[in-house]
Amino acid sequence: MRFATTTCSPCPVRDQCTRSTQYGRQLTVRPQGQDALLERVRAEQTTKAWKERYAARAGVERTIQQAIAVGGMRRTRYRGLAKTHLGHVLTATAVNLIRLDAWWTGTPLAQTRTSRLAALELAT
Repeated sequence: MRFATTTCSPCPVRDQCTRSTQYGRQLTVRPQGQDALLERVRAEQTTKAWKERYAARAGVERTIQQAIAVGGMRRTRYRGLAKTHLGHVLTATAVNLIRLDAWWTGTPLAQTRTSRLAALELAT
């Protein structure tokens, strides 16, 4: 649902309702089954078991990011499925060789960014 800007603009509590400065309030109303499913999935995401399963994804995400950074896999350099596949295979091989070299030479993994709040906590 979208409320008209003319309806929301004169409202004295608009700041509590929406952050938009250009448009009126917008609400999404889902069917009951869809809403119940969304609530169940959100509750499941707070469990320890779900977080442990999801932690494995961090490694996969890092591999994808490395392939994009090293080989530019976001866009293909070639025309045709066979050449594109070959480009992906070569990029994956390059990522594996980079990782093997880092492991053999003892190059440490890149450090995770520390937020300012965490840096303050570490300083104490």
